[in-house]
Order: sequence, then structure tokens, then C-alpha cells
Amino acid sequence: MGEPPSSIDCAFSDALSAIGSACASSIPRLASREVGTVSMVSTGIARITGLPEVGFEELVRFPDGMQGIAFDIDLDGVGVVLLGDFARVRAGDEVERTGRVMDVIVGDGLLGRVIDPLGAALDGKGAVAASGRLPIERPAPPIMDRAPVTMPLQTGVKVVDALIPIGRGQRELIIGDRQVGKSAIAIDAIINQRGADVLCVYCAIGQRASSVAKAVATLRSSGALAHTVVVVAEGNDAPGLSYIAPYAATSIAEHFMERGRDVLIVYDDLTHHARAYRELSLLLRRPPGREAFPGDIFYIHSRLLERATRLSPALGGGSLTALPIIETDAQNLAAYIPTNLISITDGQIYLSPTLFELGVLPAVDVATSVSRVGGKAQHAAYRGVAGDLKLSYAQFEELETFARFGARLDGHSRSIIEHGRRIRACLKQPEQSPVSVPGQIAVLLTLSAGLFDAVPLDAMAEAEGAVRHAADAMPPAMVARLVSAPALSSEDRAAIIELAQQALLRFQAAPLSTAATAAATAAVQDDLQPASPRMRP
Repeated sequence: MGEPPSSIDCAFSDALSAIGSACASSIPRLASREVGTVSMVSTGIARITGLPEVGFEELVRFPDGMQGIAFDIDLDGVGVVLLGDFARVRAGDEVERTGRVMDVIVGDGLLGRVIDPLGAALDGKGAVAASGRLPIERPAPPIMDRAPVTMPLQTGVKVVDALIPIGRGQRELIIGDRQVGKSAIAIDAIINQRGADVLCVYCAIGQRASSVAKAVATLRSSGALAHTVVVVAEGNDAPGLSYIAPYAATSIAEHFMERGRDVLIVYDDLTHHARAYRELSLLLRRPPGREAFPGDIFYIHSRLLERATRLSPALGGGSLTALPIIETDAQNLAAYIPTNLISITDGQIYLSPTLFELGVLPAVDVATSVSRVGGKAQHAAYRGVAGDLKLSYAQFEELETFARFGARLDGHSRSIIEHGRRIRACLKQPEQSPVSVPGQIAVLLTLSAGLFDAVPLDAMAEAEGAVRHAADAMPPAMVARLVSAPALSSEDRAAIIELAQQALLRFQAAPLSTAATAAATAAVQDDLQPASPRMRP
């Protein structure tokens, strides 16, 4: 039947002794939890009472796991920016401190992925493999940890690389009205980094879901998504996510930079970021200033863009190049946010709606655009062939405007206009068609030597393509010299001009004029100074 009484007693004795041993070895620990209560909820923010020890920008947790950032700390409560749908929060809900600031996942596992600012995957490929976490708000590197900008970042866009060059570690603003091709230039720059050992981070802020999907599809079809991290805060997301998105993306980029890598980050665009911050500030009852923006609107962008730099060799020599995008209204460059960003960055690429309507793509206004740092990092061969191209183009635009009034022009002025039209034709470039360094130098040298002047205007696109195709056949040794030599040698200049002449033979409506031939000869003889554009009489 049953076990003997002695066996039952032994079992009870063993169990009780085990319980006693566990109780003796365990040390009770008390964990303090500071809990507050939601007193008010509004679009994107909440008011909390009962968190007396909470710190500025500390994360707090709501009952369903949603997070928020303590943004306003007052005597009577805490203003919290919600990082999710405000409809999930109710007055009376408990809020708990986390004791940490907002951070984001980092690591090589993010390459090729599309995530939100919280690190959640948006591409349907499962969880993201991360190697660590970094705070989204980090101090910019001090001056002594920085190195000069000496290496170029090739965008593959001729007008940018030749006339508005960008260096690795620079901050170059892309500015213009809506729908003039700002994002296209930034995406082309990302595409051109294939094989260039440059990683990219594309941060979409407040964009439509369809626009983000199109950008991701473009990167994927061009093979550029493999070296890119896409951080997305859509237009219908909480304003808190739009606010933290660029800071999270910058921390992801800094992880690579601190390991000696060169990184390109695109903020598309900071206009939506400023509007999201204005919305949150007004809801939190912060005093409004110019255009209803809060007084620290300049600081939120300056502390973001100051993190873009080139580190000294002792710290690995990595770099972070920033391309912030700003949208203007009716070409008003003097508005509050555009002037802030112009003063923070190292130059701007201005896209003109007038040029866009004329079909000049990319619609870069060369006269208004400037790069204050990149010229020092530009390849010497560019400076040898495009030194006076910007001046020639500016003269052409001024004369073209004057000629619209029906004024009679002399032969020299007409030749400047004809040459300027060919410069404009050569600077045109379709999207997703980056041009290599040898191809750009060949086209620019052909322009400065006046060899395109004999080509009919309607054949310029095909003629320029022929020159670029011929440049692809350059010997590898010559290509290496174009990239690394301190100046364009007379031998290389002569070889490129001869190559261009052979490529243009079938496009010339008439034999080269004496002036164009003389210009080509002078360009060969001068190996240090750029050849001045010679015009046909």
C-alpha cells in the first residue's frame, strides 16, 4: 500500500532542510521604483506628476512599454515627449523612471537595413543584429581630436565635384524649394560610394511613406543599400520620433567613424525636424520666438552638425560628412531656418526652380552655391581643368540675361554665350548616373580647351557621352595620376585632349576654328594653370 512512516518523514526532512538552506543563503534586496502619474495627454506630449528625481532627457516607461523623454522639468510636474502614439496613453496611467537616457542600437548588422529611430526593423527582415548601443545625444569631438579636411568625397555629379567640391568631414547644405531635386543629389552621392569604402546613413525625417519607399527602392536597385543604413521617421509618426531621428542616425554613423571608417550621412530634411521641434515646444508651453520657433532652435541643429568631422590619425582617422537638406519657400533664402543652417554649415548647394523649369538638371545655381572647405580637398586635376569654369559660366549667365532684352551683341559676346550654352549642356546629368573621376576630368578639360565649341548644341549630350566613354579607356597608370598627382602634367593633358579630339570628330559641324585649335595647343603647353576658354570669333 503506502510507504513506511519512516520514508515519509525522511522526505519531509530533506525538503525542509533544502528550503532552510536556500533561505539562509539568499540575501533580500530592495529595489527602489520611482513611479509617477499621467495628469494630461496631448498630441505628442504628456504631463507627469510624482517623479521628483527624474533627470533631463531621461527615458520614462508607460504601462504598455511605450517610452518617452523627460523634456521639461518643473516644480509642479514633468513634460514628456512621447515616442509613440499618444492615443495609447491615458490620464491616470503609471509612469516609471528607467534611469537611462535615450540610446540606439549600432553595429555592422545595421548595414542594408531600414529601421526607425528606436531601432525597430521596418523592412520585414526580422530583428536587427546589433553589437552595442550608443546614446543619441553625444558631445561633438573637441578641436584637438579633429584633423583638416584633405580628402574629397566624390558625389559623381559633375557640377558638384567640379565647381562645389565636398571634402570628407565637411558639412554641405543642400537647399532649394520643393520638388527641385534636392533628395536626388543626395541619393546620387550615396550611389556613387559603391566601391569607395564609404558607408552611408540616410535619415528620412517627416517624409511621406511613398517617398521613403521610392528612395529605398532606388538604393536597392542600384546596389547601394548594402553599404547604407536607412533611418525613417515618417510624416504620420509621432513628432517625438521625428525629433530624435537625426540624432539617432548620427550616433549610428559615429560608431563607424570611431572605427576608422569614412561615413556619409544625409538628413532629409531638417525643415521637418525644425517643425516637429516647434510643435513639441509649443505644446509644452515654451516661449515662442521668430516664426514661432523656440529660442534654442539654432542650438538643436548646431549641436547635431558639429558632430560631423574628420578625426585625427591617432583616433583612427575616420570621418563623418553631413549633407543636411533644407526646404525654402518661394526661393526665400533669408528665412529663419535656412539662414541658421547656412551659418552652421561649410557651404551650400542651391537648387533653382527657374533652372529646374528650363530642364537644367541637376538645377544647381552655380553663382549662389559655394563650398568653403572642399576646395582644399579637391583633386589637383580638377583645379587644373575647372579653375575658371565657374567664372566663365557666370559671365555667360549675365550676358544671356542681357541678351533677352533684344540687345545687339558683338562677336565676342556671342561666342561667350555659345560657349556658356555648351558648359550648361555638359553640366546636365540624369539621375542615378554617376560619372567617374576620369570621365569628369576629360569632359571638363575638353570644355576648357574649347573643343566642344564646334559641336552642334543638339548633339552635345551624345558628344559628351562619347568623351566620357573614351575616358573609360584611359590606362590605369594615368587614372592613378589623375587622382594622386599634385598637378595635371602636360603629358596627361595632351593625351586627354587628343583622346577627346578623336571622340568628337564625328560630331563637328565644321572643322575646329583657329581659335579653338589655339586654345587646345595652349592647354597642352600649360601644365599648371587652367587653360582659359577660347571662343570662336
